Amino acid sequence: MAQKTPEAPTGLALYTFASEKAASAVIEAYSTSFGTAVSLLAPKYRQHVANIYALVRVADEVVDGSAQEAKLSGGAVDPSAAIDELEKEVYRAIRAKYSTNLIVHAFAKTANDAAIGRDLIKPFFDSMRTDLWKTKHDQRSFEQYIYGSAEVIGLMCLKVFLVGETYSNPEIATMTDGARALGSAFQKVNFLRDLAADNGDLGRSYFPGLDPKKLTNEKRDELVADIRGELKTAAKAVRVLPKGAQRAVGSAQMLFQALNDLISITPAKKLMTTRIRVPDWLKLVLVTRVTFGWLPK
Repeated sequence: MAQKTPEAPTGLALYTFASEKAASAVIEAYSTSFGTAVSLLAPKYRQHVANIYALVRVADEVVDGSAQEAKLSGGAVDPSAAIDELEKEVYRAIRAKYSTNLIVHAFAKTANDAAIGRDLIKPFFDSMRTDLWKTKHDQRSFEQYIYGSAEVIGLMCLKVFLVGETYSNPEIATMTDGARALGSAFQKVNFLRDLAADNGDLGRSYFPGLDPKKLTNEKRDELVADIRGELKTAAKAVRVLPKGAQRAVGSAQMLFQALNDLISITPAKKLMTTRIRVPDWLKLVLVTRVTFGWLPK
């Protein structure tokens, strides 16, 4: 007996399908490396993670990228008002299960499906807002910024991975610590490799008490060691994650471990003039290893 051909989506289903296509397009346009990592996720996680990162990318553009450029070119955009409105629209969309903003609509679907609430969303937007006015951090504001800009993203993804899964409290604690540690490590690596752009173009210094122009090899080593510690915490969690998430998370972690290792052997002065990147051949090696079962240690 012939199987019935599935009907094409219509109405809200079609709109949601289109919104998720838009979210995927954002990821493809901004990050080939991230797109590769997402492709390693099991299908049931893949689109949800893309939906999360698309919203993150749009918010980042409001405070760092295109909105600021539009303003400088004479546009009437107010980045502060824009980020406030984006946050409000996210909450409205989660309640209404609908938004005229396609990226927000896609994120709202994921938030509802994975029970991502204001407890994780608000800290993210608070950190984004910080970039509009704060150029230097003390230890307290730095930790708050890292939590909101990076750790909660890991926790949102973990929410997606745990839908329909059953774990013990110690296992959940291990994965929670790992998600936060991995997000923090990713952000700190990005700070180190973006020293020139953050300080020179944006006038920012994220690491407490650090003048990027006076970065020494000794201070670089201290920051690299801190990141390595967080990556070790994250590695313990990767092995506890559902199988469908392990390869993607492991691949992303190994990429940032490689970046951190490259930073560790780059003279501190050069970090102020060069953005360190992992060569394409090494990316391929790392992804291949993870594909065949290698995980971070």
